[in-house]
Amino acid sequence: MKWMEAKITFDSLEPETAISLISDFFIDIGQQGVCTETPEFDPGLDWADGAAPLTEHYAVIGYMPANADLAERCRLLEGKLVNINHKLHINCRATYRDLDEQDWAESWKAFFYPIKVSEKIVIKPTWREHIAQPGEIIIDIDPGMAFGTGTHPTTAMCIRLIEKYIQKDAAFLDIGTGSGILLLAAEKLGASRLAGIDSDDIAVAVASENLIKNQVPAKKIQLITGSLVDGVSGKFQLVAANIIAEVIVKLLGCVRPVLADNAVLICSGIIEKKMDLVSAEITRQGFETIDMITQEEWVALAVQLTGT
Repeated sequence: MKWMEAKITFDSLEPETAISLISDFFIDIGQQGVCTETPEFDPGLDWADGAAPLTEHYAVIGYMPANADLAERCRLLEGKLVNINHKLHINCRATYRDLDEQDWAESWKAFFYPIKVSEKIVIKPTWREHIAQPGEIIIDIDPGMAFGTGTHPTTAMCIRLIEKYIQKDAAFLDIGTGSGILLLAAEKLGASRLAGIDSDDIAVAVASENLIKNQVPAKKIQLITGSLVDGVSGKFQLVAANIIAEVIVKLLGCVRPVLADNAVLICSGIIEKKMDLVSAEITRQGFETIDMITQEEWVALAVQLTGT
């Protein structure tokens, strides 16, 4: 398969805001993940070998399959960039590059380094080295075509909430599992039963491979290709959904059958401007918010059914 690299270079007085907005644009047009370039990024001496050269500008990079939808996706993306230029004075420049599948699979790896995303969890790409410090739990990850590295704020916040609310031997469900990174975090933190569901069969295959690489016993795992909770069996003490606000709204209306008594549902992938939409549905479906964290204009919530 052929791929298109779309690199959005920009100038802004608030670069973190611009990165969040442009990353959102890629999600809006159906992309699962992005890479970012920042001028001040310094991977450190331990990671010098093979590191990407420092860039002079901020940039967000997405990879789109070169299929029948490509031209329309580019048109939508460029329209959104023009809009934030006019409204927020964020000056964006889009450049495109054709890639073969192998080039695509390798091109973003230069930007992915070990990162500590919670008090205990360190996400380490399989092609990097990292010496674990006392108390650290290392997750080896190769996102492959599922493109879930754990470095995006929505995933990092999800892992922090999993670390906070998971109980020993809990059953854990990951909705929209991607590369399986949340499943790995939950297993390392004590979950005894894991289930993951994703609408993309490639993501399910990549999640399976990452679970094997991290030596998770097959008997603990149920992986499904499907939508939301369709086909999921059993009940779970902890459920996580790192998706987008509109899909979380749909999930709140159908998730009850998989929730055990006193279960906690973690919802991430919510941009701040869409919090009212999600909050209204939380109340309408009989949930209450028990925890909320924010990072870079993203919000993650922990909710429970009222009265549990």
